[in-house]
Amino acid sequence: MASPPLLTLQDVALTFGGTPLIERGELAISPGERTCLVGRNGSGKSTLLKIAAGLLEPDKGVRFVQPGTTIRYLAQEPDFSGFETTLSFVEAGLTSGDDAYRARYMLESLGMTGAENPRSLSGGEGRRVALAQALAPEPDILLLDEPTNHLDLPAIEWLEAELKGVRGALVLISHDRRFLSALSRTTVWLDRGVTRRIEQGFSSFETWRDAFFEEEERDRHKLDRKIADEEHWLRYGVTARRKRNVRRLGNLHALRKDRREDRRPVGTATMTSTEAESSGALVIEAKNAAKAYGPRTIVDDLSIRVMRGDRLGIVGANGAGKTTLINLLTGQLPPDSGSVQLGTNLKMMLLDQARAVLDPAMTVTEVLTGGSGDTVTVGGVSRHVVGYLKDFLFAPEQARTPVRVLSGGERNRLLIARALAQPANLLVLDEPTNDLDLETLDLLQEMLGDYSGTLILVSHDRDFLDRVVGSVLVSEGEGVWAEYAGGYTDMIAQRGQGVEARKAVTGPRAKADRAPETTKVEPAKAARTKLNFKDQHELKTLPERIAKLESDIGKLRRVLADPELYARDPARFAKASAAMADAEAALAASEDRWLALEMERDAQAG
Repeated sequence: MASPPLLTLQDVALTFGGTPLIERGELAISPGERTCLVGRNGSGKSTLLKIAAGLLEPDKGVRFVQPGTTIRYLAQEPDFSGFETTLSFVEAGLTSGDDAYRARYMLESLGMTGAENPRSLSGGEGRRVALAQALAPEPDILLLDEPTNHLDLPAIEWLEAELKGVRGALVLISHDRRFLSALSRTTVWLDRGVTRRIEQGFSSFETWRDAFFEEEERDRHKLDRKIADEEHWLRYGVTARRKRNVRRLGNLHALRKDRREDRRPVGTATMTSTEAESSGALVIEAKNAAKAYGPRTIVDDLSIRVMRGDRLGIVGANGAGKTTLINLLTGQLPPDSGSVQLGTNLKMMLLDQARAVLDPAMTVTEVLTGGSGDTVTVGGVSRHVVGYLKDFLFAPEQARTPVRVLSGGERNRLLIARALAQPANLLVLDEPTNDLDLETLDLLQEMLGDYSGTLILVSHDRDFLDRVVGSVLVSEGEGVWAEYAGGYTDMIAQRGQGVEARKAVTGPRAKADRAPETTKVEPAKAARTKLNFKDQHELKTLPERIAKLESDIGKLRRVLADPELYARDPARFAKASAAMADAEAALAASEDRWLALEMERDAQAG
């Protein structure tokens, strides 16, 4: 028999400023349940979660919590006022029955000491401390609003593993697809003020949502046809039956009212980029480039080529030096040693993580037009700024809105709109996915897929990296950066782990990872006059072994390409990842050995 829900919201409604935000909100959370709450930006997800946490009172409806149930809520913007240290803030969330040690354990697990002053924390550090306060008590229900925002990849992967082991129930709001797919088993969709629920995780949601929209559109067409039929009957039908006419006229008015009040889904952003003339074939070439600040090395002996049309992802922990690396590669910082050469005819557009380009006092229109006029040129076509803003889901009245009153998601959409209106053949995007909803992420991905220029992307969104980039440059620690073919999942398959610094990687392996294109295998300097029997046999059999290893790697890649494998069978995922790493290493060693033997044989023949 199923356990009764610990928390229930029934028919809740809330109106802000005369506009209904939530009209029929329903939520039921049972012990141990894993629920994701999804919906467009501004649909009311955070508001519904605050109602569930008891922080907001709805205009109507019922909130019921089983007696004795403990609930912890992670806010997007925690209030640290009144606390001298991060440890005191986390300990304030504990009750008399909680283990006091967990406060320090959670902080240390998230890379904090507990002695930090909460008023001097960065956005990412503040999010870690708030997470520690929510997780430390081990509550019956955890309500987490965008828990991965401002976290780097190691912290996201740690949090994902930690939440998998939580015994209590979870309700998650997040734009991170992989995070939601790995943790959710139930999905609640808040759309146009109404919640709908499916007993499946997020991985099944988008297919279900699209089918729902298609059915809704068919119903809308049926309603339109019915209205047209009624109007035709009233115009040309039998007029003598006045009572029947009056009744049908009333029906027509009712149908028209239904059609008029029908709330369609919020529009989707339309993204097109303005591309400049093609750059030269070589966009960026770094040779043994290095950069340090004081005793700390940020980039050490980096050699890499970025060619026209490449899509390079850059990943690493916070503090690894990703922004410094971008500035080095784009010529904004000179290297301490080595060289960085930029290609010809480059026109670069940089979307920086700090969003410093946005002046809070400027209006939305001024950001796009540079303060002059009401038009913007996109793709060589002059457009009125209001029409262009509609493509990015801004209402016409927001054209004169100051930047300072925009939400985080609106600011990010505005910056992307500005970036895409600039002629560029090199796009450098530093965390472009922050605060974007899933639908807008899809459109940004499609635009980047159609973009014929060169892309350098910094992101903590694993799914977005898999969908967009062709290679990944990852920090190995101590200034070492290694490039891996494919997306984030491919990098893990080759590397055997996430983006944690591999301090054990030194010497020849690190050099090979940094610049595989420059690796040279010197011919053996043996004194003998010809290959012995063992070497001859090895030279003959190595091609067959290389072919088998390549076949094995192909099979493992197909296994790891399953996006649901990690959530469904973590043990198999780990086994396949380890096997992939071993096979890749064996293939590299076999190819090197074959090349050395071939070069030795050629040298003897010469």
